[in-house]
Amino acid sequence: MIKKPKGKLGILTPGMGAVASTFMAGVIAINKGIAEPIGSLTQMGTIRLGKRTENRRPKIKDFVPITDLKDIVFGGWDIFSDNMYKAALNAAVLEKDLLKKIRPELKAIKPMKAVFDKNYVKKLDGKHVKKGKTKMDLAKQVMQDIKNFKKENGCDRLVMVWCGSTEIYIAPGGKVHSTLKAFEKGLRENHKDIAPSQIYTYAALKMGIPYANGAPNLSCDFPAMVELAHKTKTPIAGKDFKTGQTLMKTILAPGLKARAIGIKGWFSTNILGNRDGEVLDDPESFKTKEVSKLSVLEEILEPELNPTLYKDLYHKVRINYYPPHGDNKEGWDQIDIFGWLGYGMQIKIDFLCRDSILAAPIVLDLALFLDLAKRSKFYGIQEWLSFYLKSPQAKEGLQPQHDIFIQLQKLQNTLRHIQGEELITHLGLDYYY
Repeated sequence: MIKKPKGKLGILTPGMGAVASTFMAGVIAINKGIAEPIGSLTQMGTIRLGKRTENRRPKIKDFVPITDLKDIVFGGWDIFSDNMYKAALNAAVLEKDLLKKIRPELKAIKPMKAVFDKNYVKKLDGKHVKKGKTKMDLAKQVMQDIKNFKKENGCDRLVMVWCGSTEIYIAPGGKVHSTLKAFEKGLRENHKDIAPSQIYTYAALKMGIPYANGAPNLSCDFPAMVELAHKTKTPIAGKDFKTGQTLMKTILAPGLKARAIGIKGWFSTNILGNRDGEVLDDPESFKTKEVSKLSVLEEILEPELNPTLYKDLYHKVRINYYPPHGDNKEGWDQIDIFGWLGYGMQIKIDFLCRDSILAAPIVLDLALFLDLAKRSKFYGIQEWLSFYLKSPQAKEGLQPQHDIFIQLQKLQNTLRHIQGEELITHLGLDYYY
């Protein structure tokens, strides 16, 4: 039996910069009737139920018990003390005229002091940070923040979505990440491979709060956190919001594969000038993003199964910090393909996107679906939320699914399963025989 979404849902975001401020401002504007939730599947998406001839296609928010946007409360942490109105102005994603209409609501949202270590994000430096002798001390401070926030805002439930910057690359598989016992020992001993995002993850899961990681850094996708998620019966999802260039890859690559069209090379470069671009200007942080972005084509195309078409694919990803563009990211793709008898062709994409505009509805949907998962008694890795993520987390030894169309089918079938509706395979033979 699914618990109804009674009371307020608190959405906590470690990181309250461009993405978080755009997300929060958007929900406030939608609640005031001055904007539409475009890009949000939970708000605008529909789902087919039963046979095509039944013509049952309700909105997802009317089909599953999702929290109403008017019942959401916002909070979070940041290394800068700016309230959300000032943060949104600094991010320069949204127009000032829109921000003025929701100024009181945004000004009331102020960040708590963040867990921060410059060793993990070398291009940033903030003063609004916590101090503690050990990383376990910092985790306990975050848990106290959460308790205070929940009480002060009268929240019934909480979820946490990482909206902070990309941290340096930490290879998975280290001993400190292998078990919960080893990880907690590492927290007490200030282990160098425990990054700030992992402290937030630990704090959330320890308190039974669903957690999603919107960046490519190692945060909830290692055995110790999966163990903790199972122990506290808490849903987790990661990682890296699927927004610009990778969104295009997960749309286009499955189409080329479906038609057995070969690919010789896929060169991708990005220019962006927001805080994320500044952070990724550091080679160690870029390494984290690069690993996330490069895995997509390999997993979709399966070159070992299609060697003639994809074995020799050359895939290169570049990200360049270019301040004049701000949050307006530009992604260029040069794709060299070949068809019948090996004859070559080209596809060129110039995607002028808005990073935070694409990310904001993802934050909303992940938060609402994770809350639904918790109320549905789901816990551990929520692979059905891979639809929103560049580098989806899956069970160890299981290949993640990157094809966005299969991901959508998986998400919709999970919702049907939750509500006891028949799963849809799209076989359709019963219409003809």
